[in-house]
Amino acid sequence: MPGPRTVLLAIVLVLVLASGADALVLFANLTNAQENPPAVPTLSTGGPRPASFGSAIFDLNDARTAMTFSATVFNIDFTGTQTSDPNDNLTVAHIHAAPVVTPTFNAPVVWGFFGTPFNDTTPNDVVFTPFTTGVGGTISGKWDAPEGNGTTLAAQLPNILSGNSYINFHTNQFPTGEIRGAIVPTPEPGTMLLLGMGAAGVVGRCWRRSRRTAVALGA
Repeated sequence: MPGPRTVLLAIVLVLVLASGADALVLFANLTNAQENPPAVPTLSTGGPRPASFGSAIFDLNDARTAMTFSATVFNIDFTGTQTSDPNDNLTVAHIHAAPVVTPTFNAPVVWGFFGTPFNDTTPNDVVFTPFTTGVGGTISGKWDAPEGNGTTLAAQLPNILSGNSYINFHTNQFPTGEIRGAIVPTPEPGTMLLLGMGAAGVVGRCWRRSRRTAVALGA
């Protein structure tokens, strides 16, 4: 069966193709390794816990006055009750940006959409959907023109469009961030189609392997 990462890629492919070739769509692949310093998730007792990861897609409107986003995150507790350990509890989530962003630089918060600061207020567009099974969930929102953490979308557009911004999810264990993803333009549609075909190939191989096993067992 396809894993969460494969399913995530398939979802992104659908969203990008549905947005149309002329839409300005950006993407972020969220990982522990992109944090500064890199995050190594553990339980509060010291044992390891599953690596957290996710993906987000951003869509700027034609006038560049608003940016919608949707993120899907795995292995971060969205409710505080999805696991019994407090280390993975989601605390805050933001977009960070600065004129220059490097892997060893933590940029300031320019727009918060979960916890403090919360800037999706004009209006509040956040939709927060924890997984009903498993750990994590999806969250979406819209950065409108009047909003920002001491700034505006218009002021941050140069940073966003030049790759100098990132989305960050923070937890109890990692107050400075557990998973981070640089916000970058999506690959052109042809590349995304090839990636999607690759994901489909993974699904097909998993199905064929499970079917061969079933036949060998006489199922």
